Amino acid sequence: MTSGSEKRLRECILTIRLSDEERAALDASAGAVGLTPSSYARQLIVGGSPPRPVRKPPAERGQLARILGQLGKIGSNVNQLARSHNMGNGADPAEVTAVRVTLDDIRALVLAAMGRTP
Repeated sequence: MTSGSEKRLRECILTIRLSDEERAALDASAGAVGLTPSSYARQLIVGGSPPRPVRKPPAERGQLARILGQLGKIGSNVNQLARSHNMGNGADPAEVTAVRVTLDDIRALVLAAMGRTP
């Protein structure tokens, strides 16, 4: 299996110099339409017209992605507790279930904030 970078068709690199103000404007314009600065510039250069702005999610995507990753780790720990309980090493099954349900609810809310479906 090949990685994403090995499958890329774009091989040419274009380097430009920008002032701090120009870079800030590029970042802001790209962020407003939900693209990276490179993708935004490529669209303007090759596509001819700027992409339409997209509705921004209510929270920063990067932070939500990190939260989602942490929730996955917590969920894994809850599963380990359940496994330990099932092997006769304690842990109240009702508490484990309650934690699991709460984590599932949080995960669904984070996914919804990111504009994704659970």
